[in-house]
Amino acid sequence: QVQLVESGGGLVQAGGSLRLSCAASGRTFSSYVMGWFRQAPGKEREFVAAVRWSSGSTYYADSAKGRFTISRDNAKNTVYMQMNSLKPEDTAVYYCAAAWGIMVVTNPRGYDAWGQGTQVTVSS
Repeated sequence: QVQLVESGGGLVQAGGSLRLSCAASGRTFSSYVMGWFRQAPGKEREFVAAVRWSSGSTYYADSAKGRFTISRDNAKNTVYMQMNSLKPEDTAVYYCAAAWGIMVVTNPRGYDAWGQGTQVTVSS
């Protein structure tokens, strides 16, 4: 059973940075896609970024390109997302998710394991 534990959220001023971590356990993740999604109050869960564990290929939502960087540490079974130049509209609960071998990385329905979420709040 895949277990995902996020950490690193918090309160930051606009323009600041945060690094989210997602510690993964329970499987060999070489064929997995790891994604970050976020959900703001009253809004649907949306794709932010993803990485294919085996190849390291990365994918970003337009809102994240140039500001966020997703990476993985094979030795630690951990996925990170460095978030820079944060904006108030980035405020949301951020979720880490895992999916085995999916092709479409942006659809949350393709992911079958989710973390508990970590709150990111960006003040103006």
